Amino acid sequence: MTERLAALSQARWFSNAVLVAILVAGAIAGLETVPSMVASWGPLLARLNELVTLIFVVEIVVKIGANGTRPWNFFRDGWNVFDFVIVATAFLPLHAEYVTVLRLARLLRFFRLVRTLPRLQIIVGALLKSIPSMGYVALLLSILFYIYGILAVSLFSTNDPFHFGDLLTAGLTLFGCATGEGWVDVMYTQMYGCDVYPAADMPCTTPVAQPVAGALYFVSFMMFGAMVTLNLLVGVLLNGMEETAKENEDLDRAERGDVPSLGDELTALTESLQQIHTQLDRIKDRVKDEIEAR
Repeated sequence: MTERLAALSQARWFSNAVLVAILVAGAIAGLETVPSMVASWGPLLARLNELVTLIFVVEIVVKIGANGTRPWNFFRDGWNVFDFVIVATAFLPLHAEYVTVLRLARLLRFFRLVRTLPRLQIIVGALLKSIPSMGYVALLLSILFYIYGILAVSLFSTNDPFHFGDLLTAGLTLFGCATGEGWVDVMYTQMYGCDVYPAADMPCTTPVAQPVAGALYFVSFMMFGAMVTLNLLVGVLLNGMEETAKENEDLDRAERGDVPSLGDELTALTESLQQIHTQLDRIKDRVKDEIEAR
């Protein structure tokens, strides 16, 4: 029985059925946000929800049963725990006032698509693996924002209190600039003064034009904040994707039994050493023959 359940859990048609159920669950979650659809097709959507939940329950039962006498092995995989929690949430005795929680639980079922598609799982795994490194990059970016925010308040608060009136406002403005949204207008406001080039519909009481300081400030910030630091984030993510892909490949090899044992590696190493020894003997004999011929 265990072998049959294991074969069923690995069958392609079974995985495809679960994938279709996940897609249907996502479609239902979107249709339930349209009042007219709920009014017209509410009972049908409810039946489809029950069918999707039944398919998910069958999947969980099959995968737990595939572990035979050790069903707890199913919960050693974080993705399995995630699937189990999402399915179990559908059976919680939630009342009408908690309908939002129930809808959120149904929406989370769509995230199971990550588990079904291996390439998407690699991307999510890379994101999770890159969190520590991304934290250091975020710390570096926060320090950069803090330093440039203090400079902005000191230089531009008189001319442009709308964007740089205090440190918090300056930080939010710099965050928007780092995304590339409207930073040129904010720069020109500091270069030519708020009376000549207002960056927004804001009061301009004390215009102060700083063409050199404004240009140097924003160009340097965009160089370090938007280009260098954000590219560091991209590099961290790419490195995480490479590591995750390699780990998944090694795991697949281990499951297929393609990973050589220590004894096999020692045997291969011994054979290589013997071949090298044979080649050295041949070279030694050839050199000896050449010396005798002379």
